[in-house]
Amino acid sequence: MMNAATTGLAAGMALGFAGFFGGFWAFLLVLFLGVAGLIVGLVVQGDLDIRTRRQR
Repeated sequence: MMNAATTGLAAGMALGFAGFFGGFWAFLLVLFLGVAGLIVGLVVQGDLDIRTRRQR
């Protein structure tokens, strides 16, 4: 299992490669998809309950 530092390093490297090889829009796309994947992963894992957030 990867810890937070290793996950952050991998995410930073992916964003760096996207920015270097694909430009600014590729950087934003990778950033957006990474955040979306993080949210979905937290919901599936049970660490984020979206039902309590929607009741506000």
